[in-house]
Amino acid sequence: MSIPASVALNAYASAAQAGSVSQGAGAAKVALGGGESSFGNALQNVMDGMMEASKKGETEMANAVSNQGNLVDVVTAVSEAEATVQTVVAIRDKVVTAYQEILRMPI
Repeated sequence: MSIPASVALNAYASAAQAGSVSQGAGAAKVALGGGESSFGNALQNVMDGMMEASKKGETEMANAVSNQGNLVDVVTAVSEAEATVQTVVAIRDKVVTAYQEILRMPI
């Protein structure tokens, strides 16, 4: 299944608004509003962004069912939510793989 570029860009923009991740001194640092935060807070921001995208899709679907919304808006919102969920799942898989590799390292 291919995802249109516009949907992927919108999902990426939503994730970027949740918090920008930068690397420095071998550790992940998250810049939120000019300050630094923990990795857990970064994950929380990403999950909040994913939930917002899902709620937006649900709202658009409810509006379309009640004949107050546009079908194009519904499809776009659902596609963005799907792309966001796929991105979060891919990141989760990478984190789990990295954790498993760390566990396999000799002490």
